[in-house]
Amino acid sequence: MEKQYKRIGTEYYKVVYYPLQSGDKMKTLAPWKKGEIITDEGKDFIQTIPKYDGFCLIPSHTDYKYEIEGFYNRYELLEHTFKEGDFPITKKYLKHIFGEQYELGIDYITILWHMPTQVLPILCLVSKERNTGKTTFLDWLKLIFQNNMTLNKNEDFRSKFNSDWASKLIIAVDEVLLDRKEDSERLKNLSTAKSYKSEAKGKDKVEGNFFGKFILNSNNEENFVYIDDQEIRYWVRKIDPIPKEEENPDLIKLLKKELPMFMDFINTRSITSRKRSRMWFTKEQIHTLALDVLMKGNKTYVSRELEQILMDEFDKFETEELKYSVGDLVEKLAKNNIRVSSFKISEVLKKQYGMESSNSTYTKYHLAISPITNKSMIEELGYKGRHFTFTKDMFEK
Repeated sequence: MEKQYKRIGTEYYKVVYYPLQSGDKMKTLAPWKKGEIITDEGKDFIQTIPKYDGFCLIPSHTDYKYEIEGFYNRYELLEHTFKEGDFPITKKYLKHIFGEQYELGIDYITILWHMPTQVLPILCLVSKERNTGKTTFLDWLKLIFQNNMTLNKNEDFRSKFNSDWASKLIIAVDEVLLDRKEDSERLKNLSTAKSYKSEAKGKDKVEGNFFGKFILNSNNEENFVYIDDQEIRYWVRKIDPIPKEEENPDLIKLLKKELPMFMDFINTRSITSRKRSRMWFTKEQIHTLALDVLMKGNKTYVSRELEQILMDEFDKFETEELKYSVGDLVEKLAKNNIRVSSFKISEVLKKQYGMESSNSTYTKYHLAISPITNKSMIEELGYKGRHFTFTKDMFEK
């Protein structure tokens, strides 16, 4: 039985359970002053408080230990009841989520349970439509992995202060939009990382074990994250709406009711797919049409926006030719709320349009106000440097 108070390093903590809106409670370790403990419990009580040299982070769901070689384990014990029996609603729901890849989906959850440090693909549930059950899947996983899972927002992932999620088994982002190249690089690196430096406000960075698995939900099927043609880390599933006759506003309550039976199933079953890559599954096993849509969307959404901007400028400046540097195009897209890197722009122009840049003097057009007539006028300014040349004929075709 875990004691209520503990000293870790030179600091005192109290195990507290704060209430959630759902009616459940979440355990947390709250800093507690030594003087307050003495006030509440008496001076002699201090000697009974267990002492640890510091924190460690060792995940386990089947052989959990609070203390490991004198260190307090920050990974939290999961409290579950195991009961033999069927779980028909859960099975039907998971078949809705994983479809033809149901067995892989069950293996994915089983691996999370039995081998929490095993690297796994970045699971993405996508759909433009409503009432699909994507968010319910995150809520259901939260019931299983409790305080070892966190539900984040886009800005949480991008923030340099990451101590709230760097120690979690599952980092889920609902309504995700991580379309910057740096977002993608960070996701890819973290998905296979063994260690990571976490940082909290006002504190130094601390390097520790990292075993987080990312799950992303999005209403944007085409470009919620930047990926390339050779991507092997993403498992993207398009989730269809739940049929109207099967909709149930109390679905999460029914899933929770079946959880003891499902947990017994996961705890005792064997993984059916053998490990065939460092992320367990091969890219062929987790390939889906939804991944193809995402890859195609990444290829085309930048070019569609770019074409629209340039066509507008051909008409506005009444010209058949425009010349811009990569930096100019990044700036123009940013004004249209499209954040994209110079690398991505160059890649689109070279691969999709077969263009090459030139290094010479060139002319750019600007709209300016005439000091004489006080009306708008087209101004031509000369520049020198590397640039691309666009013709109106390119886009009309």
